[in-house]
Amino acid sequence: MTMDSKYSPIDVEKKWEALHRGNGSFQPKGDGKPFTVVIPPPNVTGALHMGHALNHTIQDVLVRFERLRGRRALWQPGTDHAGIATQNVVERALAKEGKKRREMGREAFLEQVWAWKNQYEARIVSQVQRMGNSCDWDRLRFTMDEGLSRAVRAAFVHLYEKGLIYRGKYIVNWCPKDRTALSDDEVETKDGGEPGHLWHLRYPLADGTFLTVATTRPETMLGDTAVAVNPKDERYTHLVGKKIKLPLTDREIPVIADDFVEMDFGTGCVKVTPAHDLNDFGVFQRHPHIGCIDVMNDDASFNDQVPERFRGLDRFEVRKRVVAEFEELGLLEKIEDRMTPIGRSYRSGEPIEYRLSDQWFVDMKPLAEKALASTKEGRVKFVPDRWNDYYCKWLENVRPWCISRQLWWGHRIPVWYDEDGVPVAALEEPKVHPKTGKKIVRQDDDVLDTWFSSGLWPFSTLGWPGEAAKAGMPVESWIQPEVKGHFPTDVLVTDRGIIFFWVARMVMMANELTGMDPFHTVYIHGTILDDKGRKMSKSLGNGIDPLEMADQYGADAVRFSLLILSSEGQDIKLSPTKFEMGRNFANKLWNATRFVLPHLEGADDSVEASDPADRWIRSRLATVTKNVTKSLEGCKFAEAAMELYHFAWGDFCSWYLELRKNEIHGEDSPAKRSAVASCRMVLDNLTRLLQPFMPALSEELREHLGLGQAILASWPVFADAAVDESAERSFARLIAAVEGVRSLRGRYQIAPSRILSVTVRCDDQDVLSDLEGNRAALSRLAGAEVTLQVGGEKPAFSGTEIIKGMQVHVALEGILDKAVEVARLSKELAEAEKFAVAISGKLSNESFVSRAKPEVVEAEREKLQNQEHRAKLIRETLADLGS
Repeated sequence: MTMDSKYSPIDVEKKWEALHRGNGSFQPKGDGKPFTVVIPPPNVTGALHMGHALNHTIQDVLVRFERLRGRRALWQPGTDHAGIATQNVVERALAKEGKKRREMGREAFLEQVWAWKNQYEARIVSQVQRMGNSCDWDRLRFTMDEGLSRAVRAAFVHLYEKGLIYRGKYIVNWCPKDRTALSDDEVETKDGGEPGHLWHLRYPLADGTFLTVATTRPETMLGDTAVAVNPKDERYTHLVGKKIKLPLTDREIPVIADDFVEMDFGTGCVKVTPAHDLNDFGVFQRHPHIGCIDVMNDDASFNDQVPERFRGLDRFEVRKRVVAEFEELGLLEKIEDRMTPIGRSYRSGEPIEYRLSDQWFVDMKPLAEKALASTKEGRVKFVPDRWNDYYCKWLENVRPWCISRQLWWGHRIPVWYDEDGVPVAALEEPKVHPKTGKKIVRQDDDVLDTWFSSGLWPFSTLGWPGEAAKAGMPVESWIQPEVKGHFPTDVLVTDRGIIFFWVARMVMMANELTGMDPFHTVYIHGTILDDKGRKMSKSLGNGIDPLEMADQYGADAVRFSLLILSSEGQDIKLSPTKFEMGRNFANKLWNATRFVLPHLEGADDSVEASDPADRWIRSRLATVTKNVTKSLEGCKFAEAAMELYHFAWGDFCSWYLELRKNEIHGEDSPAKRSAVASCRMVLDNLTRLLQPFMPALSEELREHLGLGQAILASWPVFADAAVDESAERSFARLIAAVEGVRSLRGRYQIAPSRILSVTVRCDDQDVLSDLEGNRAALSRLAGAEVTLQVGGEKPAFSGTEIIKGMQVHVALEGILDKAVEVARLSKELAEAEKFAVAISGKLSNESFVSRAKPEVVEAEREKLQNQEHRAKLIRETLADLGS
């Protein structure tokens, strides 16, 4: 087949993805050992972002790698219902039509959400497919499909009957915007806090004196039921039991003693608001006589428990009015500016309220103990391993998990109530209560936290528990043969942001419900940042659309570039131009294949290598294959990609083809047969090695080469004997010597066409022998007449490059006028030094560094480094010239 002069990735990528998806190539096949990866399910209403692109590429590399190694590989795809996020999106869309959720009613609203889901799920799936990902799409799951819904009910009932799920009235994190409870992990607090205030309020005693309390939320004083002091604080022991007239209200509250008060913090007096503070609720549990007053509605407006003038007002408006009234009464002692920790909903960004509420909880301690053992005993490990301690510390300090959400979209809690309000948890809706015999009248209104169903993902997607979940049957019996075929899974690939949300819950749920760990390895990749080091967000407008990049550079180029940049889980600073590297690499491979393709007819891999270059490239192929295999086994994806990049672009294209192009294009001869056999061997194995990274390009090249599809091929394996260390060492020295000459050409601005006189002074006889064996290649590639020697004096008036094992000298007599060159370089050195001093002065100016944008400061530092490096090179060159 003839190849186009230019590689056009878009059509090629779409062709091969559709072909492989349609012919079942992505399905697990054969009788090899299973290898299973479950995709972190993207939100069903979401769009693919660059974080997805990196995450999916890493998974696809693993799955394709193991598939080529003969494993029965399954990449399980699916989407997440994303409770709060999806409900918000649909509510906003309906609002544009003048519709409100509560006016529509639950059933009508859910019909709209399901319609939305059916429309937008296809979008996110097609986007994942566009990036060349080899999921088994016939197994596509959704966290609220029938099978997964049954799994959620089965898990809930088991945990409920075991006493690990319970309902209680506790302080929860409350989002006023979404009007739902949140788990602790769904609340984000900025490091160092946010600008705020500490208000010092005076509470009057009957004798005309005051107790001063300090608060960051003065509006909550309307719900105060006591003022607490430490029982050992002699300043206040005589006041314990006395009454305080609570300002702005007609209530009196007591002074109580409790050990939780720190005597040396503030005044040593603390206002107690049990319904709106976790610590204060603990005080109430120890002193129930003080009472508990919830002063807020679910939207954080104030309710009828407060004086009428505050009712119906938003919390922040109430704050203003409370502070103003305290000031009018002379009861505002002072206001301090301070950084305040403000918890915000991770979804809406709204400041949360602490609110007393009836909610469902999971007792996490028993579950966390099992998960902790999995990591401590080495059964579940994190890569990079620095995340092991991070994960374990969270498990060691885990708190009860609030799993109920006051939403309509999600898994409705499988608890029903009889006429007397007696609850029962069941897999299916009962007609009557199994214990009381009374009629069931309603189901619990709340839905489960999205992460509850996500925690079951590694086994629910595989069919657990199916029809095996039956009341009274041990949970271990719910594992069906079809589930066991791919569970436990192998590697989970995710971002550090959901280690607690998702990873921990999967390990806990799997151990509790299956008795097994869900996977053996958790790979944590870095976060994609913009080129200034900022997180990508809609508000900043700095996001990079992977689909736009795929259409501009090719999906394979995007994949390969991301992998090259993703070193050891480090964050990635990204700009669109970074994808040029992947595109250029694809073009290089295309052009190299075009270069050799017309000469490969009849090429025979069994032909012995008759030239040192052939022995070298075949040995390098074997070495690179071993290195890439080892890197992928160790989840070192950047290392594997870089190894392939340097081999394909450097060793094969830049060096080997340059050395052997005359033989490849020449008449038939043993040298030509050896060269074309080497080319075919390299391209056959290289396209298989590249298949996990650049699947479409590898398939297209193999089709032109007349080779079978890469996805159906096997991963290359070379015997140890295929590695020729002597050939690799001698060619490494040849390349180093040539690069030394080329460096000197560039330094002295000598035209490539000029034949040079080069002397290479070798450190020992071994180096000399290796270069002597490649003398012809050295002369040709360096464009020079070469003298090789061990030791000896440096030639007069010559440029020098010092390399490990040798010194390369280029004679400059007749090429340069020494005096003119010294003058030119001296002028350049003075300019570079002057520029560096100016930049250094700017960077030493504290006013500039503190006021300028970080990216501007960083750019100046980069300029300084460049100028200092330039000056260093000029000094070295002047030293060469004896000046």
